Amino acid sequence: MMASPAPAPQPSRRTGNSAILVNYARQKDNPVLRLVHNVPWEPSDVIRCDFAVGKTTGVLYLSLRYHRLNPGYIYDRMSQLARMYVLRVLLVQVDIENFHDTLRELNRSAILNDYTLMLAWSKEEAARYLETFKAFENRPPDLIREKPVEDYYGQMTDCLTHVRSINKTDVLTLLSSFRSLRGIANATSDELAMCPGFGEQKVKRLQHALTQPFMNKK
Repeated sequence: MMASPAPAPQPSRRTGNSAILVNYARQKDNPVLRLVHNVPWEPSDVIRCDFAVGKTTGVLYLSLRYHRLNPGYIYDRMSQLARMYVLRVLLVQVDIENFHDTLRELNRSAILNDYTLMLAWSKEEAARYLETFKAFENRPPDLIREKPVEDYYGQMTDCLTHVRSINKTDVLTLLSSFRSLRGIANATSDELAMCPGFGEQKVKRLQHALTQPFMNKK
């Protein structure tokens, strides 16, 4: 006796703007839908993308296994959505081996068509991406914006660790020995070389970074 196919996933209770809109005609058999638990979703026969995770954000979903069998599908879909959303996301599930050439090709198409390429290495990860896009739809950008460094040591660390091979311990050593950026900049090669952890190459890199002009001469 053959086992009956699993029933199609059912939408969450209708919740308006708080729900992910799903192009149900295309995505009703997508196993990723069964894994979307933390954000409600509801079917839509209006949207052109696969998942609308915001008023201005549309997601196209692609399995690389499906892409290998139907290589023209995603390019047609991408062109159909041209200029329809402010943020267009191509969510790709990597479910094949030897994927590098395929991803390189998809990345090129994403760039040319103004898509953001997101890679998921499992169905669960793909579902988490959809949930996160929707959950953060109205969140301020401060959550991911770099926090300004206000203390002097933090500012010096942020500045000097841009020099190759200079780490946080080196910055602490320099400040302990020379007190300030001026003191470090005025130190001689021999004085810098006396600091623990500073060999000839590190001293040269630091002095080069501190003495080179801010703008290249044409």
